[in-house]
Amino acid sequence: MHLIVGLGNPGSEYALNRHNVGFMVVDELIHRLEPAKINKASFKGELFRHKNIFLLKPLTYMNRSGESVAAVKNFYKIALDDIIVIHDDLDLGLGALRFKKGGSSGGHNGLKSLDSSIGQDYLRIRFGIGRPSSKEEVIKYVLSNFTPKELECIRPSLQKAADAALALTKEDLDSVRSRYSQKPLKCD
Repeated sequence: MHLIVGLGNPGSEYALNRHNVGFMVVDELIHRLEPAKINKASFKGELFRHKNIFLLKPLTYMNRSGESVAAVKNFYKIALDDIIVIHDDLDLGLGALRFKKGGSSGGHNGLKSLDSSIGQDYLRIRFGIGRPSSKEEVIKYVLSNFTPKELECIRPSLQKAADAALALTKEDLDSVRSRYSQKPLKCD
């Protein structure tokens, strides 16, 4: 049993935000797999199941994502090693993909929430969104929409991140890292 979690904020006003790439990747998986939806309010999220894979979009807003993930993890008794979290990463250029297990939250509030709710040793797909020119602009930047040109440019990265998430349900981290890691895209 595996749980693939996309981090993001619920609501149409956030749908195309840089902070919502996790939701975008899970949406790609939902489109591909056509999983069954599980309606259970205590999960505090949109949960889907395809065979032995659960797909989750927490609806608790980013800063409380851990509540939703912990509810699903505990109900289905999913091991921490079998949780894959897809999130935006300011430290990677646009469209870059990196993979790791555990580690610090790097200031990401969604990861901080997960770390305090379930621990740190889950698998992570880090999706690069680039960084604004000044630290004061970070919040505004992550909550801003991708431009139409950027969305078109990152579409292959969204698909590749979805491929990687599925691969992590069957393969070890090193194998997935060697096949799916990618440098930032040139979207000019």
